[in-house]
Amino acid sequence: MKVYKHVDANGIIHYSSNKPAGKSYKVLNIKCPECAAWRGSMDWNTTPLIVDKFSDEIDAASRKWGIDKPVIMAIIHAESAFKEKANSSAGAQGLMQLMPKTQQTYKVNNPFDPKQNIDAGVAYFKHLMNRYNDIDISLAAYNSGETAVEKYGKTIPPFDETREYVRRVKILMKRYRKII
Repeated sequence: MKVYKHVDANGIIHYSSNKPAGKSYKVLNIKCPECAAWRGSMDWNTTPLIVDKFSDEIDAASRKWGIDKPVIMAIIHAESAFKEKANSSAGAQGLMQLMPKTQQTYKVNNPFDPKQNIDAGVAYFKHLMNRYNDIDISLAAYNSGETAVEKYGKTIPPFDETREYVRRVKILMKRYRKII
């Protein structure tokens, strides 16, 4: 990803994804692991698993909503790499990358609170599993939205990001199942 660095007349450094108009600047090329992830350039079969974070919250949500812990852990890993303050450019927030409407539906008042975020994310995934009764389609809906899944006849939409997301989560699920 290109980032433009510009030092103004007062010596203040500015960073932007937009090229500064008529100013001297330096282009920084920044690696974005999350960007590489959805493009399929990461090897999800060997990426380190994260097993020591948010165990109590994951256990509670698993019991409450009847979703297996390895599924929850794989979704969190794929969505945020267990970073509780994660924000996406689309507006998704927290560990399970909840969109504002999902936050509102599940009464989340702090999307960066792991307990609220995980509980709401798992509740939403349970809703998707009840609606589609298929893990692949439910994962696709979690990623691209129910509207997209419905538009394409309750199948995985033909979006590279969504197809890669489903593949990634399933690999992670399989790996987490082996150690949980």
